[in-house]
Parts: sequence; C-alpha cells; structure tokens
Amino acid sequence: MTHFLDIHKTNPSDLRQIIDTARDIKDARHGRPKSALDDDQPLAGHMVALIFEKPSTRTRVSFDVGVRQMGGQTMVLSGADMQLGHGETIADTARVLSRYVDLIMIRTFDESVLTEMAEYADVPVINGLTDRTHPCQIMADVMTYEEHRGPIAGKKVVWTGDGNNVCASFLHAAAQFKFDLTFAGPSQLDPEGEFVKLARDAGCKISIERDADKAVQGADLVVADTWVSMHDAQSARERRHNMLRPYQVNAALMAQAEPDALFMHCLPAHREEEVTSEVMDGPQSVIFDEAENRLHAQKAIMKFCLGK
Repeated sequence: MTHFLDIHKTNPSDLRQIIDTARDIKDARHGRPKSALDDDQPLAGHMVALIFEKPSTRTRVSFDVGVRQMGGQTMVLSGADMQLGHGETIADTARVLSRYVDLIMIRTFDESVLTEMAEYADVPVINGLTDRTHPCQIMADVMTYEEHRGPIAGKKVVWTGDGNNVCASFLHAAAQFKFDLTFAGPSQLDPEGEFVKLARDAGCKISIERDADKAVQGADLVVADTWVSMHDAQSARERRHNMLRPYQVNAALMAQAEPDALFMHCLPAHREEEVTSEVMDGPQSVIFDEAENRLHAQKAIMKFCLGK
C-alpha cells in the first residue's frame, strides 16, 4: 500500500522519481493536442474517487483531467454528498470506498480525516490538501523551479506572509530536497515549530525574519500565498491585512532577491494584496507554469501510488 500523505513521509528517492516522471510526462505531451491521452494508459480500467470537503478549482480540474488522460475514470464526491464523518465513520467510509475504487484523493479540513482514511482504506490515498499541509502543490513547485533553474538543492527559498499549510509543505520539501528556507512574516503567523525543527534537523538552514527586505536578499525563489481564507470573517480579514501588508511581494521587494530569482504563488491570488500585478505578470513570475505542473506532478503521484 503506497499512500502519498505528506512530503516528509515519502522517501527522498521516491520524491525524486515522482519529479522525474512528471517531467517525462510533460515532455511526452509537448506539442501534442491537449485532448490526447498518454500512450501507455496506465490507469485504464481504474476508478479514482476524488473527494472534496473544500471547494477547489486547480485540484479538482487537474486530478480529473489527469486521471482521464491516463485512461481512468473519476467519481467526484463532495462532503455534502457523503456527509463524511457525520452519518458514517471515516473508517467505515474508507472500507466501503475501497471495495469500489482503486485510488482515493481527498481534499479536506482536518488532517485526522486524511490519516484515518489512509489507515482504514485498502487502496492508496492521496492528500489533495488539509488545513495543515498541501504536498501536491509543493511537488509541482519543485518541478517548476527545476525546469527553469535546475536543481533546487542548496537554493534559498523565501516564503512571505502566513506560515500556513502550503508553507508547512515547503518546510517538508526543504528537508527532503535539501534547500534552505526563510520565513518572512509576523510572529502571530509563524509556521509550526514541529515542521521548522524537522527541516533544521535534516541540515537545512531555516530562518525566521520579520523584515521582508532583509529576508529576500539572495533569494533564488520568492513565494507568496493568499492572506485570507474563504472562511475568514470580515473582521479577521482586516486584522490579517494590517499584519501582512509589510510582506506584500512587489517590484521593490523582488529587486532585493537574486537577479534571476523566480516568483511563485499557488493561486488563486488577490492581486494588489499579497502580490502586485506587476510581479504576477512580470518576467520572474512562473505562476502559470506552476499551475500547469499540478497536472503533471499529480499524474506522476498517482502512477507512483499504483505502482505504475
């Protein structure tokens, strides 16, 4: 049973295999019609359950398209469809779904839903996102950096803003891919100490910096994310904006980084809030390559989980 639950729970050699496979998948499709399916059809005859307790654009479309391109079929389920963990235990849901499908991807709130699903499922489970981590996104990000600038090992990544679930998976990736990471944000939104320690224990230089200009000096990659969640109340949104305004990624901030530094954002972005349009649409931005690579990275993850 091969799950993909978090980057730090997957061997570095397997992570490298996933990235290499993703690049091969992308290269093989270069210049071909977008409707064309992969030649080997590794998911032919396979059914994949895509479970969404949280709304989604990129995760839903990229997984659905990826399964179909590899010859499989999808069953898209919402939390409302299943009443996950309410009318039936997660363990029983996992046992039942395992009788119907060959692979489960779940995008949920509480990490415990993911871990319980994986514990009781008889088929592989993929973490499409939890409130704590977002590993599929960061696999796409590593792939994107490396296709533009070569190996990410030894590079300096700067995360600006909120030490959220995407930041957590960047810390996991630092430990596994051996790059350094600087967090630039207010103390109230620091990343989890457990994840900072994990990366430091792996020999990575992990820094916490309150001055955004100082943080991005020498950066090879600058990353931002939204300042507010779709679930935040208006009062919380205003507080967050006040705290995070000094960490906006704009042209002046990017000028402090290395001349060939890249900018990433997992999207959706709130233009002129966490990042300006000048940066998003500028020459250092690779946000749309990053979004496309969710498709290729997740196809490689699915192949890895199914032993294909």
